Amino acid sequence: MTAETYTAIVTPFKHNKIDEKSLEKIVEFQIKNGVTGIVPCGTTGESPTLSHDEHNLVIELCVKIAKKRIKIMAGTGSNSTDEAVMMTKHAKKVGADSCLVVAPYYNKPTPEGVFQHYRALDKCGIPLYIYNVPGRSVINISDENLARISELKNVVGIKDATGDLARIATLRLLIQKKFSYLSGEDVTAVGFNAMGGNGVISVTANITPKLVVALQKATEKGDYKTALKLQDQLTNLHDVMFCETNPIPVKYAASLIGLCSPETRLPLVTPSSAAKEKIEKEMKKLGLI
Repeated sequence: MTAETYTAIVTPFKHNKIDEKSLEKIVEFQIKNGVTGIVPCGTTGESPTLSHDEHNLVIELCVKIAKKRIKIMAGTGSNSTDEAVMMTKHAKKVGADSCLVVAPYYNKPTPEGVFQHYRALDKCGIPLYIYNVPGRSVINISDENLARISELKNVVGIKDATGDLARIATLRLLIQKKFSYLSGEDVTAVGFNAMGGNGVISVTANITPKLVVALQKATEKGDYKTALKLQDQLTNLHDVMFCETNPIPVKYAASLIGLCSPETRLPLVTPSSAAKEKIEKEMKKLGLI
């Protein structure tokens, strides 16, 4: 079993513009610490407030900086199918390895509408990962519909951020092809892999990719004793990364280790004093600052 580590990277801003120098620093930091790949322009990358041009630029820059040293899984989801198709085609054109596509949010399509959304994206001809995150999208794709979507030619995996570890057992029985199961919740990473998962798309890896990679490697070897020790080290950090809305805490944490400024875009704001204190406390415990 492989156990991959993808980092859902932040999008660095400087005076409300994309900070290209900091983006390069972020990508190089991830490469240096051994991740499988990165996910630019996901929720952690503040995709809802990126313009189309900015979105495309971030993905293109990540591909250029990485130079095939790690994989680029571009976030190209939208609640507009046409918009998602446009961004997915662009990601393919500039050399992304795959795309992460969130379930269409806000407009609450029926299961058939969700299927047709992914069917349209499948025609773009690039490997696709379904992103099931009902806490953000409202839509919770059913196991049966996930299995149906998985039959599409270019759908190769799922990022599951439901926190429901039982689902992977059902999906592994329903999905009849080689498929990648990635946890979208850092704190479930050990249990997720024990249930048959293949890795994680991590927020915490923005700050300490080395430990997150080590945990995944331990599960890959079946060394759950080591994996649990690493989980114990990381659990409180995972928790504070969500003490306020993601990516507010992780961006502040990234600023503390010199990767980028803590700047977010409205309606997100910098963390409260109490949140800053929690983040600093846990990072000091791990020797990160």
